[in-house]
Amino acid sequence: MKPNRVKQLLKDGKSACGTWVSLCSPLAAEVIGLCGFDWVLIDMEHGSGDYQTLIGQLQAVGCAGESEPIVRVQWNDAAVIKRVLDAGARGVMIPGVRSVEEAKRGIASTKYPPQGFRGIASVRGGKFGLDSGYLKEANDQVMVFLQIETKEAVNDVDIILDVPGIDVAFVGPNDLSADLGHIGDPAHPEVAAAIERVEKAAKARKIPLGTVSRSWDAARVLFEKGYQAVSVQSDLNFMLSAARQALDSFRAHSAGKR
Repeated sequence: MKPNRVKQLLKDGKSACGTWVSLCSPLAAEVIGLCGFDWVLIDMEHGSGDYQTLIGQLQAVGCAGESEPIVRVQWNDAAVIKRVLDAGARGVMIPGVRSVEEAKRGIASTKYPPQGFRGIASVRGGKFGLDSGYLKEANDQVMVFLQIETKEAVNDVDIILDVPGIDVAFVGPNDLSADLGHIGDPAHPEVAAAIERVEKAAKARKIPLGTVSRSWDAARVLFEKGYQAVSVQSDLNFMLSAARQALDSFRAHSAGKR
């Protein structure tokens, strides 16, 4: 099994820049893969794709370059996690964790026995049985991004992050702000304090921190703060911002001429 490049970067204390893929398009995924991000997050929680579109996106990212495809699953469901990993994801992001029991169950879903209970089959992730090392190496190479985005998870963050198998403690500021009663306001002092608590717990355990950002300037601040896995925008954001910029430039040029 090919070593997971992002996992090694984080182990070495280095940073890994990612981006979101939410358009459910293999072509969009291929374009993003060609750009050279360290990791590409295919979003099945809020994206409208299914397992067939997922396979197309995984194939596209895999053929485009060296980006590691991570999939955010719809929910912390063992059946969903199994199918995503079988399809060839190199890691999963597990949303909505609220307790240490949920964290343990989610992580165990990603591992073959004896570390977990992932079912065994000849799957695309293991080249349909042609990769003789997959079953032995997948537990070490598949990444787990555990999302901390609920008040319960923040309250129990110390015992949650003590669970073995977490590769990235991934802060979800938008859902966390909503869960704390400050929807649409991730900069609220209560939200900032909750995030700081997660940051301290992760750093104390030397677990890499991850989160989202809407621009490189915002991502740079996070990297300088000690985050190691930060996503910069998304395929949708890149398309919207470029289209709006082009149209705004046209309107400014054409002002008073029409």
